[in-house]
Amino acid sequence: MPRWIPLAFIAGFFAVLCFHQPMAGLLHAYAIIPFAPYGTSPVPPLGVPQWLSASFWGGVWGIVMLWVFTRFHVTTGLWWKSIVFGGIALTLVALFIVFPLKGRGLNLAGFPIGFLVNGAWGIGFWVFARCFGLWKTASRPTSSTP
Repeated sequence: MPRWIPLAFIAGFFAVLCFHQPMAGLLHAYAIIPFAPYGTSPVPPLGVPQWLSASFWGGVWGIVMLWVFTRFHVTTGLWWKSIVFGGIALTLVALFIVFPLKGRGLNLAGFPIGFLVNGAWGIGFWVFARCFGLWKTASRPTSSTP
């Protein structure tokens, strides 16, 4: 397994805890969204707390984002492209796949809020990826890169 995969997961996991959830907290504090961050309600099917489930999926998305950026040779403007990737890709998947699967239906009015929260995840991923040296590792042309 390439060295960057677990590091990308960890960066995405921490991005949820340190950027995504605080943005949700700000939106909650200003009564823009009804739910508080770091929810502890169990999430089916495993019954893990909401914050842990969100962090796990943030880690998975970290692997996906680093793979996409590496695959398409994204090397400049990484900070703002991370915001855009998080804000658009994660929000569209939530709106068109996750929410309908959970019975919440499709509501495009939630896109701006999703963009803010998931864009915050994107910038958080960028911060942690830089701390872990992932941009250099992922862009190095070796046989172990995706």
